[in-house]
Amino acid sequence: MVESKSKNDTITAPPTGNISKLYDIVDENFVKSIDEVAKVQPRYVQAIHNLILNYIHTVKYVIHSSILAQKQLASIWNVPIVYTEQFGKRSQELGENTMSVIDVNNDIAVKSLDAIAENLKVFHRAIDSFAEYTTNACQAWNSFYAVQRRPLKQ
Repeated sequence: MVESKSKNDTITAPPTGNISKLYDIVDENFVKSIDEVAKVQPRYVQAIHNLILNYIHTVKYVIHSSILAQKQLASIWNVPIVYTEQFGKRSQELGENTMSVIDVNNDIAVKSLDAIAENLKVFHRAIDSFAEYTTNACQAWNSFYAVQRRPLKQ
C-alpha cells in the first residue's frame, strides 16, 4: 500500500485488485477530510463570537458618543426642550418595543437552528434506510446472479 503524507494525517492510496479495500480507503479518506474541517470549527466560532462582541461594543460606543455630543451641544446653546417628558416616554416605549423584537427574533433564530438540527437527524435516518435498501437490493441481485451462474444438473 502506497501512502502519501498530508499536513496532519496520512491519506492512503488505493490498493490494486481489491474493490472492497478501495471503498474502505475512500471512506477513510473522506472521513479524515471531514475531521480536518471539524477541527477548525471552534476557531471559526470563536472568531465570529469575538466579531459580534466587537460589533456590540462599537455600536454602544457610537450611541454613547452621539448622545454625549448632542447633550454638550444642547447645553452650550441652552436650547429649551418643551417636550422632554413626552420624548422620554416615547424613547422608553421604543426601547421596550426594540427589546421585544429582539426577543422574538432570537426565539425564531433558535427554533430555526433546532429545526435544522432535527432535519439533519431525519436526513441521517433517511440515509440509513437508503443504505439498508441498497444493501438488500444488492444481495437480491447477487442471489439472482448466483442462481443464473450455476450449471444445470443433467
